[in-house]
Amino acid sequence: MKFKFDTLCVRGGYTPKSGEPVRPPIVQSTTFYYEKSQEMADLFDLKSDGYFYSRLANPTVSALESKIAALEGGTAAIGCSSGMSAETLTVMTLAEAGDNFLSAGTVYGGTFNLFNTTLPRFGLECRLFNVTDKQEDIEKLIDDKTKFIFVETIANPAIVVVDFDKLSQIAKKYGLLLIVDNTLASPALCRPFEFGANIVIHSSTKYLDGHAAALGGIIVDGGNFDYKNNPRYPAFNVPDESYHGLVYADLKENAFAVKCRAQLIRDVGAIMSPMNAYLTDLGLDTLALRMQRHSANGLAVAKYLESHPKIAWVNYSGLESSPFNDLAKKYLPAGQGGMLTFGVKGGVEEGIKMIEAFKLISQETHVADSRTCVLQPSSTTHRQLSPEDMEKAGVPVNLIRLSVGIEAVEDVIADLEQALQKV
Repeated sequence: MKFKFDTLCVRGGYTPKSGEPVRPPIVQSTTFYYEKSQEMADLFDLKSDGYFYSRLANPTVSALESKIAALEGGTAAIGCSSGMSAETLTVMTLAEAGDNFLSAGTVYGGTFNLFNTTLPRFGLECRLFNVTDKQEDIEKLIDDKTKFIFVETIANPAIVVVDFDKLSQIAKKYGLLLIVDNTLASPALCRPFEFGANIVIHSSTKYLDGHAAALGGIIVDGGNFDYKNNPRYPAFNVPDESYHGLVYADLKENAFAVKCRAQLIRDVGAIMSPMNAYLTDLGLDTLALRMQRHSANGLAVAKYLESHPKIAWVNYSGLESSPFNDLAKKYLPAGQGGMLTFGVKGGVEEGIKMIEAFKLISQETHVADSRTCVLQPSSTTHRQLSPEDMEKAGVPVNLIRLSVGIEAVEDVIADLEQALQKV
């Protein structure tokens, strides 16, 4: 049977046999026993499915991978130790020294630093663009060494909504991969593969878990990109002598996922732990319900702040006043999530006064949680960036990031009101 999204949230990824537990069990073991040597040999040669060492694959993690692949509409997924490791492993699977890639400037601060500070030390060049740039201007950044285009469905914390049609046209024109971080939308609100993406990444720590309980990341292979004889991806078209001469492009549907696991997960080992996979799977049961509430609450709070005399500006794509409202209606019609940003009149110091006056809303280095939380990125998550880089990332110094949870929205608004009275 083909199940709807809400059912997959609860039932996807794992089907128990008679007498087995109804939830995927926590297989807290580093290794696995086999009677016959040939059984293990077949596993190492990718001739059969199974497990031999939890640094490469684990049954609990696999159940989560299967569920998220189904939710996104992909063909395979890889559970990673964090969202940042998912991004790093993706880049390392595709690129090597001397290559370059394109990234929207308005990405998460940690991603911006990875792309523009850390990866250049290994010979990789990140070329930034603005998602509102004209197609021809973005195309000028592409050359023979360009490996992919990277964007976020909803930028964190710039709250920019990407135009998938424009970028997928560019990617297809040049035979490039389009990679999308779908963390702030989740597959409950947007499925990027339906709009031309080839690889989807999540910090599963956020909405997928939803409870601030389990660190993790996910890479999902769309199985919709042909690497065969594509000159941009020679590593996919030559035998991998470190893996029995396997030619990844010959695998067609899961070429990326197999290469990422066989090479990078094998060598780097940044796989998700079984316990965190179990907790994330538990959180996914309610993803569809939670995203409805996050979106409804987010819009209500955005409208309240927009009308408040002490608020200078509000950025939430669900507002009619947002420059991204049309794109939100097109790509996120079921809701725009719980993340919004705003600025308090009077600047940074007045914003700090408000944050420190909250009684319900908590100041945290986190977003996309069931609890409403707040942060001023310029003095915390983005403080490693220069003012110029913060501007490129769409983070003005007075920006306050508010992640609206699933509490009674009346309580959230009441806390905002009492805190704003002290500004």
